[in-house]
Amino acid sequence: STLAQIYKEEDNGEFRGGPAYYIEKAMGQKWYAWIFAIATIFACGFLLPGVQSNSIGNAVEAAFGPGEMIETAIGTFSFAKIFTGTLISVILAFIIFGGVKRIANFTQIVVPFMALAYIITAFVIILLNIGEVPRVFAMIVGDAFTPMAGVGAAIGWGVKRGVYSNEAGQGTGPHAAAAASVDHPAQQGLVQSFSIYIDTLLVCSATAFMIIITGAYNVHGAEGFLVQNVAADIAANGPVFTQMAIESALPGIGKPFIAIALFFFAFTTILAYYYIAETNIAYIRRTFKVSGLMFMLKVALIAVVFYGTVKTANLAWAMGDVGVGLMAWLNIVGILIIFFMSKPALKALHDYEEQQKKGVEEYTFNPVKLGIKGADYWEDKYRRKTGKEPSEEVEATPVEQPST
Repeated sequence: STLAQIYKEEDNGEFRGGPAYYIEKAMGQKWYAWIFAIATIFACGFLLPGVQSNSIGNAVEAAFGPGEMIETAIGTFSFAKIFTGTLISVILAFIIFGGVKRIANFTQIVVPFMALAYIITAFVIILLNIGEVPRVFAMIVGDAFTPMAGVGAAIGWGVKRGVYSNEAGQGTGPHAAAAASVDHPAQQGLVQSFSIYIDTLLVCSATAFMIIITGAYNVHGAEGFLVQNVAADIAANGPVFTQMAIESALPGIGKPFIAIALFFFAFTTILAYYYIAETNIAYIRRTFKVSGLMFMLKVALIAVVFYGTVKTANLAWAMGDVGVGLMAWLNIVGILIIFFMSKPALKALHDYEEQQKKGVEEYTFNPVKLGIKGADYWEDKYRRKTGKEPSEEVEATPVEQPST
């Protein structure tokens, strides 16, 4: 996220950045940046959105019932899923054809309220069953190292599902990080790092505690169920365990509440995927002008979202895992190479901490002084802010290299 801030660009009054930008500028490998951009357009435009819309469809079906089964050209689906898929597609079209600013306005109002409501609900259930917390802790830690978790499954599933929560290393988070307006790149890196604790450590753990406390889960083994507390046909790759957990603790609230909360969480994530794909198309269009790419992306995304809503959870998650893998491997390799080449993110953090120690009232970032090349936006900002050339500081202030 710090790299995304360092190497971001201004495009029609908006900031654009992400792995493709910092791979090109910090590594100097445009071909590798193009591979990442194309993979990300494919992943965020075609593979990942279905995971989110599928969760919404399953939550609505569980909350309000499936309704009649309807035959279509792509299969037989419940009325609830077809209606939900159509509604999501219409709202999505309205927002993405209205521009990125409409996306920001929508998400910044809705998400904080829903996140707060979800966290409060989770903590109420945990507090009502506070005596169960030691047992749940012992169960989580103990089962992670027994056959209950399967050979390597605790780590394997933890990594695969954890990445959807915190995006650490995946390569999607930097796109949003680059869009922020900050005084110093390290500020955004620290904020994004802190979000991992909120998303994964707090929200996901609270969800797990609710599910385990109420017993609203099954455990699948190689040859059948190791533990079966709920119906066998309830997919673990979906929101129903959480709905049942809240419903058992707060009757009449759980299923509709999770359906509504999931709609806002998952829908805003779909919008984020669109923005990420759009940013990478914008990156490609810097050198390869093709008209109609944005329009094709919007139409494809709407179709994928509808398809993901009505299809099975296992298919949606399988496609999503492919998308995550494509981006994560490309991004992590790029980050490691950049780290060993020049350590720009560590230099930025070191510079930020030095300014903190001095108690400056307003942070500045001079990439030339730190030996960071290609950070054109920050060089221009430094000129506007100080009225000086970035190179003027280089001889006056020797740079202390950060340790690994």
